Amino acid sequence: MAVNYSAKEEADGHPSGGVGVPGGGAVGGGGGAVKTRKPDNTAFKQQRLPAWPPILTAGAGIDYTGTEPSSPCNKCLNVSWDSTPPCTCTINFTLEHSFESNVFMYYGLSNFYQNHRRYVKSRDDSQLNGDNSSLLNPSKECEPYRTNEDKPIAPCGAIANSMFNDTLELYRIDNDTRTPITLIKKGIAWWTDKNVKFRNPTGDGNNLTALFQGTTKPVNWPKPVYMLDPEPDNNGFINEDFIVWMRTAALPTFRKLYRLIERKNSLQPTLQAGKYSLDIAYNYPVHSFDGRKRMILSTISWMGGKNPFLGIAYITVGSICFFLGVVLLFIHHKYGNRNTSADIPN
Repeated sequence: MAVNYSAKEEADGHPSGGVGVPGGGAVGGGGGAVKTRKPDNTAFKQQRLPAWPPILTAGAGIDYTGTEPSSPCNKCLNVSWDSTPPCTCTINFTLEHSFESNVFMYYGLSNFYQNHRRYVKSRDDSQLNGDNSSLLNPSKECEPYRTNEDKPIAPCGAIANSMFNDTLELYRIDNDTRTPITLIKKGIAWWTDKNVKFRNPTGDGNNLTALFQGTTKPVNWPKPVYMLDPEPDNNGFINEDFIVWMRTAALPTFRKLYRLIERKNSLQPTLQAGKYSLDIAYNYPVHSFDGRKRMILSTISWMGGKNPFLGIAYITVGSICFFLGVVLLFIHHKYGNRNTSADIPN
């Protein structure tokens, strides 16, 4: 069954698509009224309180949600998880400035609450670490994505079930000729995640089909975990796209590393200024919860990534401290020499 829902709905255990208890609730005993586990529709419980989160800026960002009727991706707006064939669209854009060093390609999501308490807990770390017993008997924290058709789900839980699955391809346009940009899919995950926290089940590492025998794929996945990538060192639980997604974001607007573009020639920029096109296999539904999707190109210097928030914050706080220092210095010189003795003068 294919459903469209937000991470918040998924964490409640009954997304709007109908997975879980019919009607989105649980019937109480004794013929009582229908009870719902959905949080009250208040600003506090639905995380709609006013806030101003710092967001990292990037060199170039392309929104491809498709909500605008003129967008090439508008035809894909109401896509479902298992659309066959997948909806595709192409967005053309122009880079005003060249990217000189290595380029990082991100996908970004908005209004997606990966920080929801039940969503964050909906995983089995022992299963993801290759424990064979947990593979066939996942943790109850994964409910309602623990089993499907009496088979254990691998990987189980709401986080894995909602994994981002759009496919992005980048091309440079030169005299109406499209040249593909090489996108590197390895090296995007944290080293500790790739080599310590995530491991495939023990056994014949060259036969992942046998290792995952007796399990089934997550509900919203088009294919099982052992078919994520044809390369054995990037397949199963150690697939880096999967690992990146499983590191949950703290804010509802976030970006995750998707691909790397390495600089090949020291005399030429990695991405020259000019015209480019982004080919999208649009599989990930966000319209049902008013989400947004975007592709981001960014680069770093020897000081790291671009984050103007910290610089602005330091300058602002420093200016306030300097102003207060001047005021206090003036007060000290003007009133600091007064006689503070308690003796009564003659």
